[in-house]
Amino acid sequence: MKSYLAAAIQMSSVPDLHKNLIEAEELIDLAVRRGAELIGLPENFSFMGEEKDKLAQAEEIYHETTKFLRKMAQRFQVTILGGSFPLPVENTGKVYNTTVLIDPSGEELLRYHKVHLFDVNVPDGNTYRESSTVVAGHELPSVYFSDKLGNIGLSVCYDVRFPELYRHLSDKGAEVMFVPAAFTAFTGKDHWQVLLQARAIENTAYVIAPAQTGNNYGRRYTHGHAVIIDPWGVILADAGEQPGIAIAEIKPSRLEQVRRQMPSLEHRIFS
Repeated sequence: MKSYLAAAIQMSSVPDLHKNLIEAEELIDLAVRRGAELIGLPENFSFMGEEKDKLAQAEEIYHETTKFLRKMAQRFQVTILGGSFPLPVENTGKVYNTTVLIDPSGEELLRYHKVHLFDVNVPDGNTYRESSTVVAGHELPSVYFSDKLGNIGLSVCYDVRFPELYRHLSDKGAEVMFVPAAFTAFTGKDHWQVLLQARAIENTAYVIAPAQTGNNYGRRYTHGHAVIIDPWGVILADAGEQPGIAIAEIKPSRLEQVRRQMPSLEHRIFS
């Protein structure tokens, strides 16, 4: 692993696939021009809209999104975390909430279907039932081992409330953990940053959290604040509330320093 720049992209995705892909391309281009070699997109980056519309367009969204990700990785010669997007599940009428890691040749390195679904009555009056259109993944995420970028683990949004998933990634050797998200504005103001910092601190790992922000459609408002956090829990970059990028250096020397000074992973009693 070497020192390199990573970018967490922040978008206000809407119910328009092609508009979202144009915005994503502009922000990837910006991240590359600023030197990023590892770039993460947010959850549902290519489509944020009503559930019925997502299902109706799921095949097109999936094919166009995967084609786009391969093209971007090859064109810019970077590794891209494809936020998340719907993958139709045969004979169910539903989809997986899927994220993929793509290398500079356009090859898929990892794929993960979100296992924790957001079925929550938020105190602001909004009700979310992700399970009404999404099939939960059946397997915990894997880790991609890279001499260049470090060992990369995947997760998606609501997963961040389940520390056992990140301990699993840590046990598998993860040094950099992705959390692409579309966190609600109401829960995000109190929980987003502290949860991400906790996951970084308890696993002494970098956390890269791309995010949705603003009004995506109807009453759906997202929190923003895409961040990159170091293994000590320090916020290295925060994209604020507008579409843009958070960019920061991932340093193996910092990872080694923190794990040496705070060897909590070695001190675990229970596993």
